[in-house]
Amino acid sequence: MSGMRPTGRLHLGHLVGTLGQWAEFCRTHEAFFEVADLHALTTAFERTETLAPATIEMVRDWLAAGVDPAAAAIYVQSHVPEISELHVLLSMIVPVAWLQRVPTYKDQIVALGAEIATYGFLGYPLLQLCDVAIVRADTVPVGKDQLSHLEFGREV
Repeated sequence: MSGMRPTGRLHLGHLVGTLGQWAEFCRTHEAFFEVADLHALTTAFERTETLAPATIEMVRDWLAAGVDPAAAAIYVQSHVPEISELHVLLSMIVPVAWLQRVPTYKDQIVALGAEIATYGFLGYPLLQLCDVAIVRADTVPVGKDQLSHLEFGREV
């Protein structure tokens, strides 16, 4: 299971770092690739009109890079209501202090500005856990910046 936020144009780094890996992964594993539009709202909440066209462009790029829709599930996060439902239920029992311990939270607020200090941004790792849990994923290829989110998910 892996996903991307539809927040802008993909570039060569996406092709080399992620999409080539995804194309291979869907040939050898049961694969789930998510358009993480709810995650995009954590930093692009004032530009919601860009999400639909960015989603279409991003999925076109995935297909052009060799991600095979016949061999992988490609879906839009917000179109799977169970993800949001699980997120709401878990948000009722997960302590805020656990979310505040995730190292990327404070770093990103410094980098992106205090206006993103919303619950949605704080709860990003919890929503990410729901993305993984809803498809019962046992392999989640992520960058080093996301490792603390997976560790948080294991703790929950």
